[in-house]
Amino acid sequence: MATTRPDAPQDNRLYAAVWRWHFYAGLITAPFLLILAVTGAIYLFNDEINDALYPELRFASSGETVLPPEPLLEAVRHAYPTAALTRIDMPTEAGRTAKVYISPIDGPDRRVFVDPSSAQVLGSYVYTSTLVGFSDVAHGSLLLGETGDAIVELMACWGFVLVVTGLYLWWPRKQADQRYRFHPNVQKKGRPLWREVHRLTGLYSAVLILFLIITGLPWASLWGGQFLTPVSNALGMGYPSFLRHHGSDDSKTLVDTHGEAPWTLNAAPIPHGHHGTTNIGVNNVHQTLVDQGVPLGYRLSLPQSPGDIYSAYTYPDQPEGQRTFHIDAHSGDLIGKAGFDDYGPIAKAVEWGVALHMGNYFGLANQLLMLFPCLAIIALVISGLTLWWKRRPQGRLGAPKKLAPGKKRNLALITATLMLFFPLAGASFVTILALDMGWRAIRA
Repeated sequence: MATTRPDAPQDNRLYAAVWRWHFYAGLITAPFLLILAVTGAIYLFNDEINDALYPELRFASSGETVLPPEPLLEAVRHAYPTAALTRIDMPTEAGRTAKVYISPIDGPDRRVFVDPSSAQVLGSYVYTSTLVGFSDVAHGSLLLGETGDAIVELMACWGFVLVVTGLYLWWPRKQADQRYRFHPNVQKKGRPLWREVHRLTGLYSAVLILFLIITGLPWASLWGGQFLTPVSNALGMGYPSFLRHHGSDDSKTLVDTHGEAPWTLNAAPIPHGHHGTTNIGVNNVHQTLVDQGVPLGYRLSLPQSPGDIYSAYTYPDQPEGQRTFHIDAHSGDLIGKAGFDDYGPIAKAVEWGVALHMGNYFGLANQLLMLFPCLAIIALVISGLTLWWKRRPQGRLGAPKKLAPGKKRNLALITATLMLFFPLAGASFVTILALDMGWRAIRA
């Protein structure tokens, strides 16, 4: 016989129902939330980690002079003659190296580091083979591509449900527990002490965990790509309005930014260039950017076929400094430019949220602030699983006691709410309800 929580009010069906959903959601999502928390914590310090692990690639030792991009690209062409060069990131500051993205004929894409003063190729790596790269891809897709992206989105949505239901369960129902609402009862031992850890960790990290979930969802394929992006752009609240008439079914209307560009740019179409056999060359593009006040720190996507254009953007720690430039590769004309002020309100909100989410906006303090919910999620997963393991009967799941079905109106309201805000979570909720009803019908 399934057990019930000993201190739960037996006459409160809502409380018991919420706890049942909290239990199942927590048990299912625990390993995934643990992965997201660990990989997210690592990526918060991506620059610091890469600087420590690859100082010979990240720092330029020959001086503080920065050559224009053409000699840097030429050095990479000489070192990798059969590879296609797709992008160059110019140094963000003196003493840093430039980075060139290449696609070899055989093998995975590589990132090549070049001394910007001497044009010496210092070495390269496959991004996903590094600790930061592995964590980045695992955080976004569990290394499973689009399927993993959908799983991450689903787990994040249920993580939101976990936090909300957890806050409801946290509120003390007994008068004797009121004094311990915001601090632990240190007199408790064993499993009750684990409950105190779980309860208060969730309480003091809830807002930041919800913030991480909400600001991470715009990058998800379904919620972000199929819902937020088209809605915000249709309302004129997304990417700059002058780009709207460039949208088409042509896949080349989007810049290949390797997933590292601002969210607004990843969602925005780009102008088409003129077809021609001549190319103005990257040094002329560089001069155009210098004339626009961007001598360093830009990321330049290189044209790969006739009609492609040069697209450059800046991605500083604070999104107010984001700037995008589209330059015709044949004529050299500046055919489009935009800054943060040209974004719609939804795009601006997303960019602010992403900067804070990634720990970029206000330096180390931002990193430490976002590290706290990551560590809290780890603590919640460990304490939650420990609570379950200690309370479950030998050889049984130990799920909360099944309750009489709730009113259909309440179930419909919950389902509609989840479907509206979190489509994947809503679909999974319907699936779980159907399976539960089917199982009960079989056992009846």
